[in-house]
Amino acid sequence: MLSLRALAVAAFALTLAWLPTGVQAQSLTQALASAYTNNPELASAFLSVKSAAEDIALRQAGTRPTIGASLSGDYQWSTAGGQFNDSSSYTAGISYNQTIFDNFRTDAEIEQARALAELSKYSMRNTEQNVLLSVVDAYMSVVRDSQLVQLRQENVSFYEAQLQSSRDRLEVGEGTRIDVAQAEARLAQGVASHRAAIASLQTSQATYQRYVGTRPQSLSASHSYTGLVPPALDDALAQAEVQHPAILSAKASIRAAQAGSDAAQAGFGPSITLNGSVGTGLAFSSNPTALQGAQGVSGQVGISLTVPIYAGGAIGASVRKANIEQIRSEVSAMSAYDQVREAVITSWSGIQNASAQIESAQAAVAAQEQVVEGVIQERDLGASTTLDVLDAQAELTTQREGLIQATTNRVVATFSLLAATGRLSATELGLPVEIKSADDYTATVQDVWQELRTVD
Repeated sequence: MLSLRALAVAAFALTLAWLPTGVQAQSLTQALASAYTNNPELASAFLSVKSAAEDIALRQAGTRPTIGASLSGDYQWSTAGGQFNDSSSYTAGISYNQTIFDNFRTDAEIEQARALAELSKYSMRNTEQNVLLSVVDAYMSVVRDSQLVQLRQENVSFYEAQLQSSRDRLEVGEGTRIDVAQAEARLAQGVASHRAAIASLQTSQATYQRYVGTRPQSLSASHSYTGLVPPALDDALAQAEVQHPAILSAKASIRAAQAGSDAAQAGFGPSITLNGSVGTGLAFSSNPTALQGAQGVSGQVGISLTVPIYAGGAIGASVRKANIEQIRSEVSAMSAYDQVREAVITSWSGIQNASAQIESAQAAVAAQEQVVEGVIQERDLGASTTLDVLDAQAELTTQREGLIQATTNRVVATFSLLAATGRLSATELGLPVEIKSADDYTATVQDVWQELRTVD
């Protein structure tokens, strides 16, 4: 069986293996920028915005003309009466079709597509907030677990010193075997706790690498984003109602549902379609008595009016479904307001609670450090026991761990509040990145003549 000292040495080796070894520090801003640029979830959301923008162009095509050209040829032959005869004909033409009135259905569908594209944009912003908040959480988890590993390593070193001291005191007749056994037991517990901290650090590092794309190196809990925090809870709630992407998405959903209802109701109305064509033909034959050459130019123009009377209940069902979707979007909007409000209040309370815990923990750590020093002196004078020293150190370790956790919680709660108010974005944080925006793309896909110039 391995000795306690061997276990402690092994634990220390694991610490050296898993603590960051790079000399270049990685700030929180750098981690956020890296995740914003490389995270696949955010890239997927950006592509969804582009895809939704294409639906606008598709809907706008509903009342735009379609123009096509055609060219065809025909060859025939026969051997009737022992004589070979053949003929060929060619036709060319241009066709034109356009719906010039559809009871404003296309207008409603265009508005619906625009609302859905806007909804997709806000969904991307929500994804952006979730990704950035996950990065903050992963970043601070690595910071916290690294500090815990260091703290528990120091704790192991302390217990090793106390074990050696108890053995020395036993040799000179000032201690007991019970003191030695208690120190050995506490050292074993310290080594186990240290190993658990290393395992947590490994998990935190893996999560960090998942979001940021690189291994963490020399992270720090300091950041410069405190100025973005609203000064009061009411201000935070007001900001959230105006700019949180979940609320903006809910509003866009209502617009899309209303436009969908208008489009469904437009199905009851008339539609007018204009069509026309112009073409010419050429005919040739081996029979000299047959007509040959050009057949002239011909064309036609037509207009049609259609009014739905009965469609097997499909029109009525589509209207009822659209109305239900409109009601559902309004109910979902109320839920979104409540969820955002809850998130703001929870994050605000988390900051206040973490700040109070930090203040309390700092005072407790300072006091307990003096207690440990005093108990050690009393033990040396025979007024306290080794167990008293071990218990005092355990209490100090608990207080220090509480301080580390409270510091982490305050940073995470700060960024949670920024997310709850809709301000956790690359733009608001001023990240050194190229901002992902599909606004230019949306304008491009609505260019009516783009199809005639290029097809990507």
